Amino acid sequence: MIVYEFKVKEKEAQYRAIDEAIRTCQFIQNKCLRYWMDNRGMGRHEINKYCAVLATEFPFANEVNSQARQAAAERAGSAIARFFDNCKQKIFGKKGYPKFKKHCRSVEDKTSGWKLSLNRKTLTFRDEKKIGTLKLKGTY
Repeated sequence: MIVYEFKVKEKEAQYRAIDEAIRTCQFIQNKCLRYWMDNRGMGRHEINKYCAVLATEFPFANEVNSQARQAAAERAGSAIARFFDNCKQKIFGKKGYPKFKKHCRSVEDKTSGWKLSLNRKTLTFRDEKKIGTLKLKGTY
């Protein structure tokens, strides 16, 4: 596996757009968790479908790539599944009840939300947040 590690130096507006995308994904993850708390018995499939409902209900949530929204919903589903696995295994102590995220610092655009240039010096985001093209400095 090849791992790329870069630093980004860009305009302040692009940094704000990235921060807005991060906060939107955090919002989606927390809303999915709240949806599960209000409707017990929901599975991962229903939680993943709920992120599409959030995109229609909140216009700013629709500005993030659909795969990034699904990844945020999957993180909430994974936290729920981990909690139930810990309960089934009868782990001593705290079971890790899912909590709302306050300091989430990531957006997971899987395949369609970005494009790396052929020379690996620029990264272009293709979503409605208007992040645009970022110059990359670093190595892999």
